[in-house]
Amino acid sequence: MVPEPLHPAVVHVPIALAILLPAIALATWLAIRRAWLPARAWVPVVAFHLLLVASAWAALEAGEQDEERVEPVVGERLIHEHEEAAEWFLWSAVAATLVSGLGLLGGTVGGVGRIATVAATLVVFGAGIRTGHLGGELVYRHGAARAHVEGVARPTAPAPPGETGAPLP
Repeated sequence: MVPEPLHPAVVHVPIALAILLPAIALATWLAIRRAWLPARAWVPVVAFHLLLVASAWAALEAGEQDEERVEPVVGERLIHEHEEAAEWFLWSAVAATLVSGLGLLGGTVGGVGRIATVAATLVVFGAGIRTGHLGGELVYRHGAARAHVEGVARPTAPAPPGETGAPLP
């Protein structure tokens, strides 16, 4: 059974991976560097990155499906800001995944790829936190969930200057 709406059900996977991957990549890099693990131990790091990209893409697609229903409640500007952050999150995850693939190689290139992956996961972490924060504001500050709870989108209240989609009382 597919949950309705789908977006809130899938967004937690990429955010959780973005939070966990810096520690996973760092610990794996350290273990390989100190020869506690063989270089092939990097394979799960790449696999987690692939899962991150797939789940971030799924969350972005589900959000786009939900956009028209939520927009009348929170306004276009706030949704656009969240969507832009989500796209940056996805593309930074794709870049980190490509870099993590270098860590599968041997020698200096593999070593540089692994340490570069650790740095790249920090960029993805920041992008994930920002995306999640903006999404949380849509739901908890601006009332985006009302588009689903009430079954129909209500028009938004007049917004203060510079902000659209102020929640209704």
